[in-house]
Amino acid sequence: MPQTIADINDKIKAGKAKVLTATELKTLVAEIGVTQATKKVDVIVTGTFEPMESSGAILNLGHTDPPIKIRTCWIDGVPAYAGFGAVDIYLGATQEPEANDEGVQNRGGGHVIADLIAGKTVNFKAIGHPNDCYPRANFETTITKDSINQFYLFNPRNLYQNFIVGVNGGEETLYTYLGPLQPRLGNAVYSNPGAISPLWNDPDLQLIGIGTRIFMGGGIGYVAWEGTQHFPLQKRLENRTPIGPAATLALIGDAKQMSPEWVRGCYFRNYGASLMMGVAVPLPVINEEVVAKAAVLDEQLVAPVIDFSIPRRVRPIFGSVSYAELKSGKIPIAGATVRTAPLASLHLSEEAAKTLKDWIVKGEFTLTEPVAMLPSDRTFLPQDLRGF
Repeated sequence: MPQTIADINDKIKAGKAKVLTATELKTLVAEIGVTQATKKVDVIVTGTFEPMESSGAILNLGHTDPPIKIRTCWIDGVPAYAGFGAVDIYLGATQEPEANDEGVQNRGGGHVIADLIAGKTVNFKAIGHPNDCYPRANFETTITKDSINQFYLFNPRNLYQNFIVGVNGGEETLYTYLGPLQPRLGNAVYSNPGAISPLWNDPDLQLIGIGTRIFMGGGIGYVAWEGTQHFPLQKRLENRTPIGPAATLALIGDAKQMSPEWVRGCYFRNYGASLMMGVAVPLPVINEEVVAKAAVLDEQLVAPVIDFSIPRRVRPIFGSVSYAELKSGKIPIAGATVRTAPLASLHLSEEAAKTLKDWIVKGEFTLTEPVAMLPSDRTFLPQDLRGF
């Protein structure tokens, strides 16, 4: 029988909700079919642990005495943006130290965010814009997550519904946001964990919307908006899953609740800094259609194989491969067998889903109704250069 999110929350509070991870749900459907499986599950928990480059942190430092209006600032040598208010700043995960700072190599905003979440003390330096309201010209101090007012992540683009597979058909190693790509099709790298990942299991965004409560970095977060480069009009297979990069989400969550287990800085050689984060999203089983769509398998999901050796916005494509092929460790490309590797941690993606499942089973986490659904009509517009 169809049920509402309120019905499911009543079951959670009573300790009677039947909760499965996406992997467990797919196994159950294979054994007993969609109709019978629907009777045995109230919540399906999806998860991922992958690089989430378009991420960052909002910090409010509190006022100094005399007060300062920050014009320029650095956190552990990494520049942060100070164009909001007097002591509000934004630290981007991919921001890197200035070139002449020899003490902080292979490090960036993602590492500073992860250090703060881990409870570490970091240096803070600011130059002000003195005026009658804020006369102070500069200051330098140390901060922790407990010594500042607000510290929350606001990530403009996370949880790609699908992404690409990177290869290199050229003669030289390329250093990319997927890591090193070896020449002459020496390797293939993918970043999406496949069928357990959240947006594969709700392909048309009928469940996940603005206000959806999620597990984010070891704490509680929410879907704040559509993500940047949100492209739900991507071409899709008959099972409604996209053939390339498609929908994305903007996420927000209190970093003071988060855990270093689930938020880690990372660095890609000759490319730059980023952030790895674990996210899990619960799907309410309000009808049989939810289970039918969440039963999708890696064999039924495909990603395009892109040649990075051509330095253009539109690069050559060596066709598509399934996530089952990618996870097998090798794929066929142009008559060759190419070894594959994931950027996402398949193990920690499962663990994120299991952790949220445990919270729900214990009654520590309930589901939310979206306050608005995400747009389904966005396209992806390139930037045309004029005057060059």
